[in-house]
Amino acid sequence: MLTNLVMQKRLLLDPKRLQITIDRLCHQLIENHQDFSESVILGMQPRGIYLAERIVARLKEIIGNDIPLGYLDTTFYRDDFRRRDQPLKPNETKVPFIIENKKVILIDDVLYTGRSVRAALDAMIAFGRPHKVEFLVLIDRLYTREIPVEANYIGKKVNTLQSQKVLVELSEQGSEEDNIWLMNIEQ
Repeated sequence: MLTNLVMQKRLLLDPKRLQITIDRLCHQLIENHQDFSESVILGMQPRGIYLAERIVARLKEIIGNDIPLGYLDTTFYRDDFRRRDQPLKPNETKVPFIIENKKVILIDDVLYTGRSVRAALDAMIAFGRPHKVEFLVLIDRLYTREIPVEANYIGKKVNTLQSQKVLVELSEQGSEEDNIWLMNIEQ
């Protein structure tokens, strides 16, 4: 039996609004971290790294300082790692600095159940014990949390249903232009 999937999309952020949102998030970070001398940024693999790279580049334009940036893979720390039919393929972890006593800003594109953030906290400890951990997310999917996690910095809060998906299209990922969509998937 063939199933027809019908997808309806609603634009959440177009390129211009995405840039405004990133600028706002950067200014919020500057308010709390000033020159970032005691702070580092970790982009969560696989999709959070693109947002983290943009945030770091924009912060450098604004304040003129280099900010340590790393990529954190959480594959082996996920609570569903051994429960899948197909094994997960890990991504690169690249943290070329110690996070001991640093203020760490974790960055991801979408906050959904909170399980990825929990896994990131476990994975991060291999690089030292941070002084403080904050979480920045582009889209916060409200009413979907399975673990009590919330972001410190939020680009946009979106009411979602389980049958919906947030699609983040960034040029770094091969998209023609930056767009963030809320998709209704019906069968």
